[in-house]
Amino acid sequence: MSKKKTSKSFINVLKEENKISDDILVGINKFSLEDLIAIKLELCANNTNNRLFGLDIWRKTNYVVKDALLKFSISTTKSKKDAARFLGINYQEFNKACRKFKIRESFND
Repeated sequence: MSKKKTSKSFINVLKEENKISDDILVGINKFSLEDLIAIKLELCANNTNNRLFGLDIWRKTNYVVKDALLKFSISTTKSKKDAARFLGINYQEFNKACRKFKIRESFND
């Protein structure tokens, strides 16, 4: 009997890399997604004199959101095919998107 591949939570990966703690997660959970994005953008802008690394943030937003959706779908489903179905795209589109966004496979067990 073959063992089905299970996904590893992206949060657990960040914990293992000591990039996030339970205390931080409790704080994050108090905010809406929109608030978190605004906070992150403000932090980036403060550190770069409001230049955001020369990015046209309005046009790059789709890229950022799709990158996050791919990571989320992989970490919460049991297979790549399940992740593709979750996103409403076919398996070929999913693999193409993973290559385009350079999604790490390292958070899969």
